[in-house]
Amino acid sequence: MSNTAKIQGLSNLTLITGGARSGKSLLAEQLGKESNMPVVYLATMEEMHDDPETVMRIDLHRSRRPDTWTTVEAPFNLSAAILALSQSKQTCIIDCLSLLVSNILLRTNGEGTRFPEARKQVLEEIEKVLSAVEKRSDIKFIAVTNEVGSGIVPENALARSYRDLLGETNQIVAQAANAVFLMCAGLKLQMK
Repeated sequence: MSNTAKIQGLSNLTLITGGARSGKSLLAEQLGKESNMPVVYLATMEEMHDDPETVMRIDLHRSRRPDTWTTVEAPFNLSAAILALSQSKQTCIIDCLSLLVSNILLRTNGEGTRFPEARKQVLEEIEKVLSAVEKRSDIKFIAVTNEVGSGIVPENALARSYRDLLGETNQIVAQAANAVFLMCAGLKLQMK
């Protein structure tokens, strides 16, 4: 992680965090609409047709997006998707970093002895994402993530690995962001 700690104060990056169903995505969508610019929605959830709950969640998110928004699926290589965005002035919603971390962790099978490898891959991708955001100063970015470390210590190694990696990711991105909001029960608190 050579450059991540140096990337701070990205004036084009807002981070929204909070618990499950706290209103994070709704706030991101509201900010996207209020930007009065074209909106690109970078979705990190992989659509698994054999999982009805996943399909339901994706459909719910899709139903709230205006038809004029562009959706790009980027479950793994988020940094490349950011760099591939058109050169026009726009708003980009990244929903969400939590799933990006989960995708990398599960692909690496990063529990136990594989945790250092998973951590390395997650932190490398987050560094690339922040570098891409910095390079694309023409775009206003709104990133969504979950706060998962406020409860009990998870029982299994994979869940603990996820909690630790997402907590570290959130700290890095919050440090780089110009604005950070915490959502709770549909209410927002500006942290930065």
